Amino acid sequence: MDSKEVQLLKKALERQKKARKQAERILETKSKELYDVTYHLKQANNKLEGLLNVKTSSFEGAFINIIDPYIVMDLEFNVINMNVSAKEFLGYDHTKEDINLSKLVHKDYINYTAESIKVLMEVGILKNYRSKIVLKDGTEKFVEINSSIIYDKSKKPIAAQGIIRDISQENEIKQLLAEQRKQLDIIVQNSPLGIALTINSKIIKANPAFSLLLGYSNTELKSLEIIDLFKNKQDVTSLEFVRTLKSKETDNFSTINNFSKKNGKSILAKTNISTVRDNRGEVEFQVAIIEDITQQKILELQKEELLKDLENSNQELQEYAHIVSHDLKSPLRSISAITSWIKEDYYEMLDDNGKNNLSLLQDKVESMDKLISGILEYSTANSSDLKNTKVDLNKIVEEIKESIYIPKNVEVIIPKSLPTIKADGTKMYQLFQNIIGNAVVHIDKKNGLVEVIFKETEDFWQFSIKDNGVGIAEKYHKKIFEIFQSVGEKERSTGIGLSIVKKIVDRYDGKVWVDSKIGAGTNFHFTLKKLI
Repeated sequence: MDSKEVQLLKKALERQKKARKQAERILETKSKELYDVTYHLKQANNKLEGLLNVKTSSFEGAFINIIDPYIVMDLEFNVINMNVSAKEFLGYDHTKEDINLSKLVHKDYINYTAESIKVLMEVGILKNYRSKIVLKDGTEKFVEINSSIIYDKSKKPIAAQGIIRDISQENEIKQLLAEQRKQLDIIVQNSPLGIALTINSKIIKANPAFSLLLGYSNTELKSLEIIDLFKNKQDVTSLEFVRTLKSKETDNFSTINNFSKKNGKSILAKTNISTVRDNRGEVEFQVAIIEDITQQKILELQKEELLKDLENSNQELQEYAHIVSHDLKSPLRSISAITSWIKEDYYEMLDDNGKNNLSLLQDKVESMDKLISGILEYSTANSSDLKNTKVDLNKIVEEIKESIYIPKNVEVIIPKSLPTIKADGTKMYQLFQNIIGNAVVHIDKKNGLVEVIFKETEDFWQFSIKDNGVGIAEKYHKKIFEIFQSVGEKERSTGIGLSIVKKIVDRYDGKVWVDSKIGAGTNFHFTLKKLI
């Protein structure tokens, strides 16, 4: 090889070395760039994976924490996933058993559910679907479901999701309200009172009783206001009614007016107006209830007349009783005086039979005097006005003990202090005197005892006057409270005292009765209503 060729070979080797070094430098640069790209891609991938985990955790947290039952299912309605609320509500757990939601639908809702599912598949969404389902424990529940289809990237349906809301209680409330409305409507329609619904005093609806009462049809009433039904719109009660009705400030008020019927006749009716307001307090409508009191008013007027006549008759009777007692007592006093004179002047001249007849005459005069006084007391027992004041019954009984004759062998006691009550003092004196006096004269024991006791109830005072006297046969227990009825062989009573007792007790809305047996004493009981 000559020197020229060698020289050329050397130059070729140097160029090759330079090219190799240049290639190596390029390769190093590209490798560095590739490494950097790879590193950045790896960092980006890690970041994306982190974001994906965050989003997944966030979704799972939201899924788990939904308050209402939430379910994801395939297109055959097999459960894929469900939250805790769904597990608790349905009683099923998809991780332990296969669940197909269509199997939970109540048999009465199967056809309706099938139609709803068809809508879901066609439209992709189902809102406020309501059905009845059967839970695992057999409980039936009404539910409202909002559901939607889940699609993949190519818009192909792959699953469905839904939220369930339990509306059983809400449904029960609605049914209850519907039943109550039905019952209320039955009551209104069958009410004997006229009932009308008004807005701004204009009648919009009325029940049959209202129409029958005034003779207008429902259609005719709708063209009227309540005021149009008044016989005289300009009298005081009508004007006051209009003012109150239009003020809209009073929720309830009553009035009595003369109404004019369609046939021209009039009735007196009591009208009650009740206002119904909305949540803002504005008047929504008014309810008018009309009651025909025409006959009632007539009866009240008749009653007032009768009471007035009765009062006049009682007054006349009382005056007559006083006159009669005075006229009867005058000759009795004369007979008594003459008998006393005969006894003083001729007593020694009379034989035993004459003396006995003279004593009998005096006894009869005394009995007649007592009878007249008793009749006078009886006639005034129910006619005079009651002057009710505070009365200490202990003092009343003590006064009676001092005023009546009590044999030495008889004791009248009050084991427990009697109350101070509101009553007429004179009537209380008559009441206790007649019973205590009756007890005292009918005691046949060596040691006689009369006890006055009482007990208090919520509305009444109850008193008992007990003695250890001769007693009264059961067949006379009611008879003794009738006027001129007495029991016993001796003429100790006029037969008026206990009838006066009953009259006084009746005036205080009480009752009087007796417990007694022959030889075992007598216990008179009576009650007096407490007065405020």
